[in-house]
Amino acid sequence: MKKSIFIAILLAVPALVLAQKGGLDPTDIFKPLSDQWTSYSGDMTGRRFSALKQINTQTVKNLSLRWVNNNITTACGPNGTGPAAAAGGGRGGPGGPGGGGGRGGFGGGAAAPVVVGGLGDGSVNNCGPTRFGGGILYVDGVLYGASINDVYAIDARDGSVIWHYYWKFRGGTTTGTRGPSMWHGYIYFELHDDWVVCLDAKTGREVWKKEIAPFEQQYFSTNVPMVIGNHIIVGTGNDTDEPAYLKSLDPETGEEQWRFYSTAQKAGDPGLETWASLDAARHGGGTSWIPGSYDPETHLYLFGTGNPTPAYTQGRGDGDNLYTSCLLALDVETGKLKWYFSTSPHDTHDWDSTETPILADAMFGGKMRKLVMMATRNGYFYVLDRVTGEHLVTSKLGLVNNYASDVSPDSKLNLNKRGEVQRNPHKDASIAGSLVNGDVLNFPPPTFSPDTGLFYVYEMNTLHIAYLLEPDPRGSMGLGGINENGGGATWPTYLIAIDYQTGKVKWRHELTTNSQGLTSTAGGVIFMSNGGGIEAVRATDGKPLWHAEIGNLTSPPETFLVDGKQHVLATGAGGLYMFVLN
Repeated sequence: MKKSIFIAILLAVPALVLAQKGGLDPTDIFKPLSDQWTSYSGDMTGRRFSALKQINTQTVKNLSLRWVNNNITTACGPNGTGPAAAAGGGRGGPGGPGGGGGRGGFGGGAAAPVVVGGLGDGSVNNCGPTRFGGGILYVDGVLYGASINDVYAIDARDGSVIWHYYWKFRGGTTTGTRGPSMWHGYIYFELHDDWVVCLDAKTGREVWKKEIAPFEQQYFSTNVPMVIGNHIIVGTGNDTDEPAYLKSLDPETGEEQWRFYSTAQKAGDPGLETWASLDAARHGGGTSWIPGSYDPETHLYLFGTGNPTPAYTQGRGDGDNLYTSCLLALDVETGKLKWYFSTSPHDTHDWDSTETPILADAMFGGKMRKLVMMATRNGYFYVLDRVTGEHLVTSKLGLVNNYASDVSPDSKLNLNKRGEVQRNPHKDASIAGSLVNGDVLNFPPPTFSPDTGLFYVYEMNTLHIAYLLEPDPRGSMGLGGINENGGGATWPTYLIAIDYQTGKVKWRHELTTNSQGLTSTAGGVIFMSNGGGIEAVRATDGKPLWHAEIGNLTSPPETFLVDGKQHVLATGAGGLYMFVLN
């Protein structure tokens, strides 16, 4: 009996330890998006579809500003004692039920504590207004957001900064962050100079930090550390020719669990036959700098990879250059590849395939299917079976998309037997110049509404002349070798709605500014950036319903409950804006 009690106590210890950690239960990340915002896309499906209905097509016109804080600034110097040390509270808006101003007033609150980390001396950090990027978490009344070198915990009720983590950057490439993630009482964040940090969610203090990739090899790290059970998935980027990979880390210690390379690294590796040589494959690119989606039933992590290198020149042979510019499905427990789909075989245009895939259980061909949907930079929309990778739909987006065929929307698509798009080699960059479409879309995340059955994404329409400046691939690794600014033409940018069963565009809504990402709701509303601010349109037909001119957004809008009332968060004009129904 004593032995049984002793064993029971031992079995209970892990559960007790987890309970003491508090914060966000990892299983909550797998729940449908509703009252909180627990990951980059809100939940792990990538759909960015909220089940909340308080804000709907009838009530959205009554949204008003609850608070604004545009006094949040970044830190610089060895101790973070630049202007960022005085990040004050929010300024109250007109409010509404549960409204009210920030407790610190407009920049008048007590200075938030600044926790300093990093391996630099602070001399290359810029002090100034914070440009929030990627996903902003909302858990238990607190917002966790980030810019490139700074992470913040912010009170969602009034916009005041609770703590500020400042990383002393060593220099190198900077692009934009995809935001932080959370596991129990820990916050995780990737730094551009190739470290990932684990922070205490209550204080912002470092728990551990681990190097993701060698800084000396010009990697940069922009991805969200994806929390999947007891795994933290981190990825790297680079614009040179270093090997690209994902890592899985232990969330408590940061120790590496497994590593997956996007391209073959040794003889016998899968995909090697699609490269001109082993050396070409080893330096082939395929970075992952946008988070993917996760299916807990199959334990598959689905994500996209970037372009091969060299990006624009010939000399890589005639193969598909696997697994660059692909949608991949990895077993999250082992890091083993289960299936792949090449969205741009032998990519010669830097199309990438790093856009967010969307998972849905939906009707297709008269029966329920487990689907993954993806719209990629080259202007094609794909639907696959997410369990097997079976191809179901390929359709062309963009009014002037001509890189694989002509511009006629009714022309037969140039596909191989797997349903993958085959490029027109005459549209590759050339010394004389080739007229080809630009990016049809890019990294800002799409959304999918199970209520309408429509996949929403923004669409750009441009043509340019691509000149090849360096025909020898040995002299143009990475993104070199091309001038894409040899004249061109631009047509309007749109929000488009795609029928996932056919791939056909149902309607277009013209935009005046590029999208920063979309969020749809069970209230029949889509929130997005447009017209120098945030706009709400009707999900069934794109009709504009509401607009607030707060400056161009820097990340996608989000919605959640604060004290039982639905709010909308937007990042405009270098600050945070919180809206509530009036």
